[in-house]
Amino acid sequence: MALSKILLFYRFAPLADPEAVRLWQRDLCEALGLRGRILISRHGINATVGGELGAMKVYAKKTRQYAAFRDADLKWSDGTGLDDTGGSRDFPRLSVKVRDEIVSFGAPDDLRVDADGVIGGGTPLAPEAVHRLVAERDDVVFFDGRNAFEAEIGRFRDAVVPPVATTRDFVAELDSGRYDHLKDKPVVTYCTGGIRCEVLSSLLVARGFQEVYQLEGGIVRYAEAFGQDGLWDGSLYVFDGRGAVSFGAADGALGTCRGCGRSLADTSTCGADACEERVVHCASCDISPRCPRHVPDPFALA
Repeated sequence: MALSKILLFYRFAPLADPEAVRLWQRDLCEALGLRGRILISRHGINATVGGELGAMKVYAKKTRQYAAFRDADLKWSDGTGLDDTGGSRDFPRLSVKVRDEIVSFGAPDDLRVDADGVIGGGTPLAPEAVHRLVAERDDVVFFDGRNAFEAEIGRFRDAVVPPVATTRDFVAELDSGRYDHLKDKPVVTYCTGGIRCEVLSSLLVARGFQEVYQLEGGIVRYAEAFGQDGLWDGSLYVFDGRGAVSFGAADGALGTCRGCGRSLADTSTCGADACEERVVHCASCDISPRCPRHVPDPFALA
């Protein structure tokens, strides 16, 4: 039986012709029968692609042959399988687009990149280096660079989780002064695969945070190193058909159903008509009256 794989990667690098890169990536994926979502801008590429293992290996090889993407950190994981057409069950279609940003903070002119990546960002720390920092210092702050609903099912212990509904909310949130008391503390930004927290770290540095770090490779690389035996609690939300992934038998269900209070490790859409908000709730609970689109979020993570 053919194996299904998912590949997550990004690379910050100046691209002189994003449209040409888009056409190349689209044609490559279509020829290999791959599905997923690829965003391209003048700053680089951000991709999550799924398909049959052999085709995925060809895609990875050919993508890395492009000079700007040669050093991209490719993160592999298992897919849920292939459908009758041979396409990944985890993605409904292939989408390859050019955007102003490859991660939408709404501040494309604030981001500067060169061939080595983001200019003026935090210091990258491998998972093992994060543990050493925590062992040496008692004032380390983990700062979640994801949407707040993602943190409901998994986050670093005692992390600061800004109450943002989208990545675009971060700039206003940082400018509010709500986190100014952290400016003299060691702050470790983190996110799923490393891209959001890399940009977030540069936004923090630009706003006067003195000691900023970025979890290199994101939660995905951290999980490969430590599984559930480190500083991470719960499961990891992913933007594909899997919904969430766990890091071992010791996983605890960190989320709480907004309808009945049952412990859960996944999210689903709220159930209200035409509402695609992701919230934590049981399949049997109708939580649409408490949909975050219509009422304040009852969770206050801090």
